Amino acid sequence: MRTLAIDYPDSLLSALNLSPSDFESEARMALAVKFYEIGRLTSSQAAKMAGIPRVVFLVNCPKYGAASVRWDGEEIGSEIDI
Repeated sequence: MRTLAIDYPDSLLSALNLSPSDFESEARMALAVKFYEIGRLTSSQAAKMAGIPRVVFLVNCPKYGAASVRWDGEEIGSEIDI
């Protein structure tokens, strides 16, 4: 497994009122959500990247401004029998 290192100032932690580990977890989740949102990762892949179970990932997507599920017109139609 590879590692990504991102430099950030200590003042950022104070501004966000987060511990280093909480900030790093949130940053990892935000990155995973964004890749999921733009269709570059599946929900399973994104959850693995975030280091959490898939269901937890999907439940938390809206907190990051992303839908948990993406449905196309055909899928919606089959669900409501159009």
